[in-house]
Amino acid sequence: MKLLHTSDWHLGHSIYNYDRTEEQAEMLRQIEEIVMEQKPDVFLLCGDVYHTSQPSNAVQTMFANALVKIHEANPGMVMVITAGNHDSGTKHDIFRTPWRALNVFTIGNLSAEARSGENYDEHIIEIPGKGYVVAVPYVHERNMPDQFYKHLLEEVEKRNTYNLPVVLTAHTTVRGCDITGHDTAMKDSVGGIDYFDVADFGSGYDYVALGHIHHAQFVHTGKHNVRYCGTPLPISFDERFNHSITMVEIDSHGAQPKYETVEIGNPHPLVTLPTQDFANWEEAKELLKNYPDDIPAYIRMNVKVEDFLPSTASAEAAEIVKNKKCRFCYINARRVTSESKETTGMTIQEFRSEDPLQIAKRYAADSQKPFDEDMEELFSEVLQIINSEERN
Repeated sequence: MKLLHTSDWHLGHSIYNYDRTEEQAEMLRQIEEIVMEQKPDVFLLCGDVYHTSQPSNAVQTMFANALVKIHEANPGMVMVITAGNHDSGTKHDIFRTPWRALNVFTIGNLSAEARSGENYDEHIIEIPGKGYVVAVPYVHERNMPDQFYKHLLEEVEKRNTYNLPVVLTAHTTVRGCDITGHDTAMKDSVGGIDYFDVADFGSGYDYVALGHIHHAQFVHTGKHNVRYCGTPLPISFDERFNHSITMVEIDSHGAQPKYETVEIGNPHPLVTLPTQDFANWEEAKELLKNYPDDIPAYIRMNVKVEDFLPSTASAEAAEIVKNKKCRFCYINARRVTSESKETTGMTIQEFRSEDPLQIAKRYAADSQKPFDEDMEELFSEVLQIINSEERN
């Protein structure tokens, strides 16, 4: 069985109010081209199709048109799409029936029959003569039935009389993964999803296709078969790594998966100036002035300041790039005190994206107030409750 594994498209994502439709359309075009060349048996999109649970009509249309084109690139391919924590599971389920005409299976929520253990058919997708996909969307920890993955895999084992490959999908935070690029990581969760032990998936799978973490990687289990494919496009400036999809081949049940990554090009890369460390304001402006006029990019400036940046700093930067193809986004300011101790000053946008726990710790330190492990645990619990209520 040959798989294309992708996730975390985040369609509709904008960066500092800049629309990214052009980049996202180019990403979809490249994925369509890869499907046409590679001819996989299965296409897995493992959550966070959209950046918000209420995507615009234009974004939903872009997604629907892309699915049709990807299907036309390889009509015999089965497509399996599961919802992530950024998605509305209901939106994925609404058009489940008509999508089947194009070999597309959309799974937004756990079915009532699967929750009760009566019937797992909606989550076990047979790829005739090739294998099985066990498709599980994002589910909040408190709503996940006990040993759900284990029961699904046991059911597949009963059906898999020809020893075909078994692939499990999940959209979660697996303990031990590399969370580079995620600015919402906390002690017990990343992006609002609590850590999950890989052992809780059970056994009986040949490959676990993961979504949620943006850095492509295998989670170290000793078997090299549990993988995050990562984002095909960067979502933040801190995602300083290659972006790709993953092609996987599994010869039979129990065989070691073979894989390769296929990079996705970005016509508007996210660039930080300077590329390493921080520069003073005058040096940073020179770097921006010298950035090539004809190269499209989003620009973040890393600036160290001894006191405060000029109130006109952002306006100056915007003026510098006025006739360039690059787009100035924001200044990431780091204040250097007279005692040579560094603290970080933040823009409003950065404050909104900063981990609330780190902000609380910083406030406590600046105010010389205690913030021990008990307070940290209590703060984290309250934050998880708030995040859960927002998602629901």
